[in-house]
Amino acid sequence: MKNKEEPTANSQRGTTSGQVDLNRSGGDGPETTGALSRPGSTAAARAEQPALSLFPMSLMEAVVDQANMERAWKNVKANRGAPGPDGITIAEFPAWLRPRWPTIRQQLLDGTYQPGPVRRKTIDKPDGGQRLLGIPNVLERLIQQAIVQVLTPIFDPHFSQSSFGFRPKRSAHGAARQVQRIIRCGHRFAADIDLSKFFDRVQHDVLMARVARRVDDKRLLRLIGRYLRAGVMVEGVLQPTDVGTPQGGPLSPLLSNILLDDLDKELERCGLPFVRYADDFAIFAKSQRATERIMASVSRYLTETLRLVVNQEKSRVVPSKEFEFLGFAFVKSRATINVAAKSLRKFKQRIRQITGRSRGISMDRRLSELRSYIRGWMGYFGLASQLKQFDRLDQWMRRRIRMCYWKQWRRPNRRRDTLIRLGVPRRQAIRHARSRQSYWHMSRTIASGVGLTNAWLAEQGLIRMKTLWAQLAPLRGTA
Repeated sequence: MKNKEEPTANSQRGTTSGQVDLNRSGGDGPETTGALSRPGSTAAARAEQPALSLFPMSLMEAVVDQANMERAWKNVKANRGAPGPDGITIAEFPAWLRPRWPTIRQQLLDGTYQPGPVRRKTIDKPDGGQRLLGIPNVLERLIQQAIVQVLTPIFDPHFSQSSFGFRPKRSAHGAARQVQRIIRCGHRFAADIDLSKFFDRVQHDVLMARVARRVDDKRLLRLIGRYLRAGVMVEGVLQPTDVGTPQGGPLSPLLSNILLDDLDKELERCGLPFVRYADDFAIFAKSQRATERIMASVSRYLTETLRLVVNQEKSRVVPSKEFEFLGFAFVKSRATINVAAKSLRKFKQRIRQITGRSRGISMDRRLSELRSYIRGWMGYFGLASQLKQFDRLDQWMRRRIRMCYWKQWRRPNRRRDTLIRLGVPRRQAIRHARSRQSYWHMSRTIASGVGLTNAWLAEQGLIRMKTLWAQLAPLRGTA
């Protein structure tokens, strides 16, 4: 959602360069079978042609071109986000940038610009670990976004058709459908390989060698390298970043795809069906033994060639009926797409937090939070073919909302009067208003069911997952 903020500084950012004319072309060659390449063979075999000829100017000039910067600012502003180490917010940024942009632009063209460090932020992972994020300054997000907009048309057409993460017109839904198609073709076992702290362990020299295959502008290569080595602020102390590409900036997803594209090409050369979404990927085979061999070979390739770390404890070979990918499960012989059990547990946990009795908020606010979360959740998991499951979740959520109302009314007189006003017979309303049973028990009583009807709850703003699921029917058209 875009915020209406003060005018941007686009008109002050320097003179306009020529329009960038991109010639997008690509396509995958024929697949062949064979063993995965040994270290060094992939780099030697792929002498990529730099894409400088696609542009009527140098790549760095295309990055700082006024039209490109304006588009980058629209994307950065739409994504919002917290300030970086300098504390400058999205709203404050245009006024801050206006007098400084000509100097910054010239530094970028001269190859002397030095990016600032990122701010460290940690978020808890469901498995108990922590994910390290790096929040760049708004200026760095703007420049990185401008770089991404120039590099994406150069690299993306050459990426694998089995890669779905952070790419134009591709999504997790496409990845789930691809898994479904592969399983339906008889590939009943999956090698689910987990890369340990992928973004934190990317080797800069390995990554930059692959970027340089298609980028011939030394200034741009130098700038990307400086972003990788810009450092991170941890509690006010600058720490170096000799490895890794911090999650949190616009550039990291593209760089991860560039690095792992070598893996994609090797799997295609071997004729192995696979699906990859950023650093989450799985490779399929028709027997457990073949899948185990594939996992061993791929793990060796990742370790020796790309110099990444494979988490041996989490990597495993599983039957397709036990396989979960991007929050989805694939059940029975038709690989019907369902919501994975882990995703359902997380959903219920979040609903319990929103509808917790001890939260001192109004019901209007509670229902607003619930609507926002359910719409977002169904927008993603509406791909699943589980109408009965969503109906059960609707019933469970209605009961929790009734419980919240029952606690909010609190005093017996208020409960009695409210139930009578909602159509509950007086005698029944009095009996239930005086009950000492738990809130959860009372949310299921006849009085609550008659007074706090489904229609009444809908009038208060509670939306139904079944209704949203029906509205999302086009999403499941090919699933």
